[in-house]
Amino acid sequence: MSGPLDGQALALAIKRWGQALGLQQVGIADTQLGDAEQRLFTWLALGYHGEMAFMARHGTKRTRPAELVPGTLSVISVRLDYRPHPERQMCDQLNDPAAAFISRYALGRDYHKLLRKRLQSLAQRIAQTIDPFGYRVFVDSAPVMEKPLAVKAGLGWIGKHSNLVNPRAGSWFFLGEIYTDLPLPPDRPIPDHCGRCTRCIQACPTGAIVAPYQVDARRCVSYLTIELKGPIPQDLRPLLGNRIFGCDDCQIVCPWNRFAVDTAEPDLAARYGLDTATLLALFAWDEQRFLKQTEGSAIRRIGYERWLRNLAVALGNAPPTPEIRAALLGRIDHPSPLVREHVAWALARIESPSP
Repeated sequence: MSGPLDGQALALAIKRWGQALGLQQVGIADTQLGDAEQRLFTWLALGYHGEMAFMARHGTKRTRPAELVPGTLSVISVRLDYRPHPERQMCDQLNDPAAAFISRYALGRDYHKLLRKRLQSLAQRIAQTIDPFGYRVFVDSAPVMEKPLAVKAGLGWIGKHSNLVNPRAGSWFFLGEIYTDLPLPPDRPIPDHCGRCTRCIQACPTGAIVAPYQVDARRCVSYLTIELKGPIPQDLRPLLGNRIFGCDDCQIVCPWNRFAVDTAEPDLAARYGLDTATLLALFAWDEQRFLKQTEGSAIRRIGYERWLRNLAVALGNAPPTPEIRAALLGRIDHPSPLVREHVAWALARIESPSP
């Protein structure tokens, strides 16, 4: 590497440039992920990934950055805060069975493009200072071990709920990476500060955190409402409550989130009133409105059928009312077998509610 900056000075400059671009933190990691690789393979062997075949598809490319991008010597890891409002507002919505709860990360515009653009700008800023260098930008877009890399870059530790936790910022943030051939000095990891706390494990509505630091995705609300393409297992449906896209319970109860701050990014603010929407209002959307209201949103990826599937389950979990019954009856002959089955389940549940 040639240019006016040595490795240490360049690393410090990269952090300054990243923060100037609106990133809350920038760190540097090396590419040695042996421990994370073993944990991943154990998790896969247990079948905890469910239908997420992509988690196993790429072999060691996920855990060995230089296999994914030849020549990679360092990884620039960044975080971008996204919490739209304090946890008490989330609790109010979760406690209202008529409300539709959507994971806070998905309320605004899809973060992938926003964060990728910031990372691309950071890479271009580096290139303006040194000779041309090799790099690739990733935002949940390839087989990348983003959380173990963020740990090595000093951005936080992986909590018992498997999310990254920062001692000064909690866990409400997105991660992104720049794989680079620059030999940058790595940052020092932050020790695990979960201690004896088990609030996240106790709060998980479906018992998906089967042990500290171990999540069975097949039981996770985020997996069930987003990744799972077929029917939601009947024994888990009552546990979903009013959660129709993802779940934030483990973050809401984490004591480290007392240090989190609300995002200043306008693109990450809630759109179309999704942070206060009711189940009945969203269930009334036709497919055209769904596509319009979710344009540029992470919600769009589940499609209209799974949207109705999730809402039908939530309506079945709500206290029965004539309005809910009428709404479900209006979908009982829906063209999709997936929707029809979940609507029938919800109707049966509200007509013979469990004690």
